Amino acid sequence: MSKDLSHQRLELTDDDVRRMYRLMLTARAVDERALVLVRQGKTQFTVGGQGHEAAQVGAAWTLRPGVDWVLPYYRDTALVLTLGISTYEIFLGEFAKADDPGSGGRQMPRHWSYPRLRIITASSVVATQLPHAVGCALAARLAGEDAVAFVSFGDGAVSKGDFHEALSFAGIHRLPVVFFCENNYYAISVPFSQQSPVASVADRASAYGFPGVSVDGNDPLAVYEVTRKAVQRARQGQGPTLIEARTYRLGPHTSNDDDRRYRSRAEVEEWHAKDPLRRFGDYLISNGLLSETEAQEWQKQTHDEVAEAANRASMAPELTPDVACRFVYAEEDGR
Repeated sequence: MSKDLSHQRLELTDDDVRRMYRLMLTARAVDERALVLVRQGKTQFTVGGQGHEAAQVGAAWTLRPGVDWVLPYYRDTALVLTLGISTYEIFLGEFAKADDPGSGGRQMPRHWSYPRLRIITASSVVATQLPHAVGCALAARLAGEDAVAFVSFGDGAVSKGDFHEALSFAGIHRLPVVFFCENNYYAISVPFSQQSPVASVADRASAYGFPGVSVDGNDPLAVYEVTRKAVQRARQGQGPTLIEARTYRLGPHTSNDDDRRYRSRAEVEEWHAKDPLRRFGDYLISNGLLSETEAQEWQKQTHDEVAEAANRASMAPELTPDVACRFVYAEEDGR
């Protein structure tokens, strides 16, 4: 039987795709552990990205950490892991610890921020990161930087005015920005069919004068291919691209959500059969890049590593009252 070595056509090495899969496994393990911690009463709230791993790793693989500006949204566990945030640092945020790199324990979990990696802090308000990304792209151009702004968001964000204003400004000024919509077909409980009069988010790009591309978000190689082209266009001064990665949220919207109230178990099970972890694992195994035994070992190793990171984060120093006003009011020592 002939092999399907699609990654070689994309100039990805065998080691690249193995590392991509390992990151996908790690992201899933992080989200599963975080939900367990909430159920145990050890943390208060979390947001998962189960089902989005392929889209996020495929897109992040095209970026240059610390050079490109990245504005993720709260579901982007696999994306930030790929860029260089550690599992331990993620759990510092889950436990709201003093050393949380995102906000020092002041934000809700998954409100990413990491200046060294040029990951810009997120807001809970949907879609506000899109105009910020456009501003980063404009600033990079004015500074003469060879940097691209990458911004991700859910399908619910395309109903907000921020989405349209950002795309309009980016299109007019041909800015180096990649708009990456992870369309999982639900804005919390509202299905995409009740949010949008058109079937595809990507179709909206033409109104702003630049390309829109819709891609299978459960295939990391397909996502990598279209995102790489979009990033190259941006670097070459050809302007923005809107990418719609079609995927599905396998878990609830957040730990506080009961998704049984608005979608059937049959629908969820249908998408579980298309789980990107299973699909990409099968690709590696069928092409002799990973054995069944190794795949099982990786599953156990990632869960053990994530559990250890969560346990270590749980014992990290807590916030103290004396820093309650830091970054809010000016302090006597000039900070």
